[in-house]
Amino acid sequence: MFGLFKKDPLKKLNAEYMSKLKEGMEAQRSGDIFKYSELTREADQILQKIQSLEASIKASD
Repeated sequence: MFGLFKKDPLKKLNAEYMSKLKEGMEAQRSGDIFKYSELTREADQILQKIQSLEASIKASD
C-alpha cells in the first residue's frame, strides 16, 4: 500500500540517460567534440547503473 507513492528509480535514471544523450547530440552538432565525449561518458555511467538496478530487480523476483 505504501509502495504506491514510491518513486521509480528506473524511470528517473532513464530520463536522465536520455537527457544526457540529447545534450551530447546537440554538443556534437555544434562542433564541441570534447563536451560530446564527456556527456557520452556520463550517459554510459548512467546506463551501467540502470543495468545493475534491472539485474537486481530481476534477481529479487
